[in-house]
Amino acid sequence: MIKDSLLVGRDTFLSLGYRYLLKPILFQFDPEKIHDLFTDVGEKLGRHRITRQLTSLCFGYEHPMLEQTIRGLKFKNPVGLAAGFDKDARLTAILAPVGFGFEEVGSITGEPCLGNPKPRLWRLPKSQSLIVHYGLKNAGASVVAKKLINRKFIFPVGISMAKTNSPDTVEITAGIDDYFKVYRTFMEAGIGDYFTINISCPNAFGGSPFTDPVRLDLLLTKISVIPKTKPIFIKMPPNLSEPEIKVIIELARKYKIDGFISTNLTKDRTVMSDAIKDKLPTEKGSLSGKPVQSLALDQIKTIRRLAGNEFVIIGCGGIFNADDAWQYFLAGASLLQLITGMIFEGPQLIGEINRGLVERLKKEGYGNISEIVGRN
Repeated sequence: MIKDSLLVGRDTFLSLGYRYLLKPILFQFDPEKIHDLFTDVGEKLGRHRITRQLTSLCFGYEHPMLEQTIRGLKFKNPVGLAAGFDKDARLTAILAPVGFGFEEVGSITGEPCLGNPKPRLWRLPKSQSLIVHYGLKNAGASVVAKKLINRKFIFPVGISMAKTNSPDTVEITAGIDDYFKVYRTFMEAGIGDYFTINISCPNAFGGSPFTDPVRLDLLLTKISVIPKTKPIFIKMPPNLSEPEIKVIIELARKYKIDGFISTNLTKDRTVMSDAIKDKLPTEKGSLSGKPVQSLALDQIKTIRRLAGNEFVIIGCGGIFNADDAWQYFLAGASLLQLITGMIFEGPQLIGEINRGLVERLKKEGYGNISEIVGRN
């Protein structure tokens, strides 16, 4: 009880400090520069045992009620970092001490990619959202794999795969070969605990052609050339109709895909409530955060209704507190991913969500987080 009280005090102190002191300063600067700064700092903190231990002391939280084994992977807690933040896998050593139960790096493409022209990241404080137009900026499969080769991870690390943002990959065969280069590179090097096929990046050259079932079938056929030894997920766009979801489920079943990440960003500006709508600084890019939440929850419920417990679902979009997380589990998610919530609420959010989930589980008489999955 004393320990819990100390953790509450710690997280409250950190939350207030971030909200009223640090965030007002950070939000005065270009968001991409702040992202790069935090990546640089996180990478340095991850290099040394003492800084990792201090980080864990400041942010960490563990409890057996949060532990799960899913598709053979052990998760100490269900809250992961979504792809799009650790683009070049620079933070794999520090994110567990921050409190995350897993992370997904990338998205990584077959070739190095500079991404779209700047500016390409904007904050929408009233809507608790970001406009993202990075365009798959990353160092490419060969460079990232070389960095990670022979490295031991202390939590599950997923590899998000996409096709290079370039006119050269617009032709379907070229795009498929680009995805396959990522998969082959990391599989041959034995890097990554699971793989995600990102068919839903809305900000790349040529759009998202592999949401089309015929093209997705071709892509999955190519991926299946290499015998599957690790879980594979499909990252879904948020605005799919039920018939479109049903077709993707059938393809996932055909190729023994393990599950889905629901969902990616949305281009749909109508999801922003008129009551909280920010003045949009650009027509480019796609929305993250709270505007995506209802779309993601609806999709998770639809997948569960159509496929039962056949697939693992990772919920992503608009998770800002433990109550949000609880709703995702009830809808049918077994794991969660976030980025935007951490940017708006602070890095202590991960520990707050995990601690809040444990409190709710105890209050409602459950023994483990897996017991509430899909209970809606």
